[in-house]
Amino acid sequence: MAWERKIMRTVRVRNDQQTGVLAQLLTAISEAGGDVGTMTMLTETSRSVIRDITVYAESPTQLEAILENMRANPGSKVLDVRDEVLELHEKGKIAIRSRYPIDSMTTLRRVYTPGVAEVCLRIAEDPSQARLYTSTSHMVAIVTDGTAVLGLGDIGPLAGMPVMEGKAMLMESLVGLSGIPILLNTKDPQEIIDTVANIAPTFAAIQLEDISAPRCFEIEEKLQKRLDIPVLHDDQHGTAVVTTAALMVASRQTGVYLSSAKIGQIGLGAAGFATAQMLMRLTGNPVWGADLNPEALKRLQAAGGRPSNLAEIMANCDIVIATTGAPGLIKPGMVRKGQVILALSNPNPEIQPEVALERGALFAADGKSVNNVLGFPGIFRGAVDSYAPRITNEMLLAAAYTIADMTPPGELVPNPLDKKVHLAVARAVAQKAIDQGIARAEYVPYTEE
Repeated sequence: MAWERKIMRTVRVRNDQQTGVLAQLLTAISEAGGDVGTMTMLTETSRSVIRDITVYAESPTQLEAILENMRANPGSKVLDVRDEVLELHEKGKIAIRSRYPIDSMTTLRRVYTPGVAEVCLRIAEDPSQARLYTSTSHMVAIVTDGTAVLGLGDIGPLAGMPVMEGKAMLMESLVGLSGIPILLNTKDPQEIIDTVANIAPTFAAIQLEDISAPRCFEIEEKLQKRLDIPVLHDDQHGTAVVTTAALMVASRQTGVYLSSAKIGQIGLGAAGFATAQMLMRLTGNPVWGADLNPEALKRLQAAGGRPSNLAEIMANCDIVIATTGAPGLIKPGMVRKGQVILALSNPNPEIQPEVALERGALFAADGKSVNNVLGFPGIFRGAVDSYAPRITNEMLLAAAYTIADMTPPGELVPNPLDKKVHLAVARAVAQKAIDQGIARAEYVPYTEE
């Protein structure tokens, strides 16, 4: 997932109504190393203007320097400094609401007792009726043990809850699925598998999230075999789908075709290994892989890849993907003329795109654009709507092709907030499930109510 570890504050400032005061204030922010986001004018009089200015800093020390410069700017007075990120997260970002108001005894009898008993008996006689008469048809469990949260690592399940809430918000906002965060206070793979399997009747699908490698591979595989609903580890396959889509677009722009290019994957953790697997299925060619963990190299070789190392990949591969979390790992002198390089680690990539381009790369990008939010909402919507028991490799490739096809000219991927993209991904995934004969219900495309 693309993620930038920056500090953001909203600063309320009153500027004298004089030419140049605002320009000098923005210069003062820049001189302290800060970035400016949105500016909102609140009030204006003949003497002053009050604005809310969003500023970004790399560290608390830099933030203090920015605020000091703002306070010292002639004609400016800092009125307030707010952390709107924390304010937005207060009491959580999601809630479960009733779809119908309970405003009469008649309604109460219909939704609860005695009316609900009829629905319960109908489901008891035919469990498939739960899909029609309960919320299980649109509920997705978002499960984490908190061992690989963003770039923060093992910070525990409770600290990972804000990320799980964010995933749930995206699912609901973009494709209308109800994501329910599930925090597991265990790191034991078998305990995780058993717990998820036991709560699975509540849900239409399971999204595994922020579970560290290599445990994530075993957990996903065993749950997929055990359950008859889709199970997907987003850090693996959501990232792989969007990365593959980005490479499809880069290939079209550069003429470096995936089918004939030598592809190298640096970093074989959850995202890197899944990306390598997807590219091998797509091209039929082995992906060269590098990782410090010998077990990761063995896993790649067993999947049909070619174990390698950083120097060999940079010297031989036409396309290089890096997902190591090691900023600056790719030195400028390693870049070969004509290479396509996606350095996807955040907040700092393995090599800055502009540096790679200066050294002769034909195309270069970092992880700010390659965000798996483009993948998982539509993938789950399509799988759930087609009532597929699993998400196949072909369904994932259908999602990648759709994302690539909907990318505007000159861009690497579409706008992640474009709902048309997510609904198109859902349709493509559902159609592939139908084509493969695994859809268990008539497909009715989701539309916003």
